[in-house]
Amino acid sequence: MASHQTARNREIVAQEAARIIVEEGLGDYRMAKNKAAERLGLSSRRDLPRNVEIEAAVRERHRLFDADGHPQRLQHMRQRAMEAMRLLADFRPRLVGSVLKGTAHEHSDVNLHVFTDSAEDVIFKLMEHRIPYRDGERRLRTDQGYAFYPTLTFLAGDVEIQVTVFPNKGIRQPPLSPIDGKPMRRATADEVAALDDPEAAAS
Repeated sequence: MASHQTARNREIVAQEAARIIVEEGLGDYRMAKNKAAERLGLSSRRDLPRNVEIEAAVRERHRLFDADGHPQRLQHMRQRAMEAMRLLADFRPRLVGSVLKGTAHEHSDVNLHVFTDSAEDVIFKLMEHRIPYRDGERRLRTDQGYAFYPTLTFLAGDVEIQVTVFPNKGIRQPPLSPIDGKPMRRATADEVAALDDPEAAAS
């Protein structure tokens, strides 16, 4: 009975965490599940779902509550991603994250990885096209531990694009996903285009 109740609690927390992520725009899965557990009055670590369970709950929420709007929104975000990738083609851009995986929602931004030994080169490209941006950094986990990478954030139409800049050798060493701990999946512009084109995906 206890194990059944624990499994049920994990499911309930995952569903509430998914709601918080989609409706409130909280992108950190750990924070979302902790907030969900607190709201539900569940404090045991056994009641906390794994991140992959939360991601599955996010997919299910899209299917149940936004079956019409979500595919259109996702396609729109991928189109904006490809526009940004064409702009940054010199830096071998790759799409990662929720827009690639199909779990993005209205609060999500597009996450791109680009590769150059000088982040200033990416800045100069944005300045050349008179694109306003803000800079920052992002902490990511790698096989060697955590590392910080520069980021540049700008708008492509109505979609926010966050670009993380890796050194050239980083194209062969993707960081680890916070969802499942495996190397992040990265996709080229052609691979992104094929996601919404059944004929291209089948060829």
